[in-house]
Amino acid sequence: MSNTRRKFSTEYKVEAAHRVIDSGRTSTEVAQELSLNEGSLRAWVRDERKRMQAVQGGSLEPLGGPEKA
Repeated sequence: MSNTRRKFSTEYKVEAAHRVIDSGRTSTEVAQELSLNEGSLRAWVRDERKRMQAVQGGSLEPLGGPEKA
């Protein structure tokens, strides 16, 4: 029995995370659908939500003196 670890691209992780975020479905449902570890998917969702908040927050706040330079 082989214990090779699957590797996923960033694009795949973001797409899988958005299946949870955009649909309102649980990470358990989506993880089962995609044959993923639920803990991994939850981490991807958490990371994507943080990234989305950073993008929203960054675009709404004007640059201060140090950032302009």
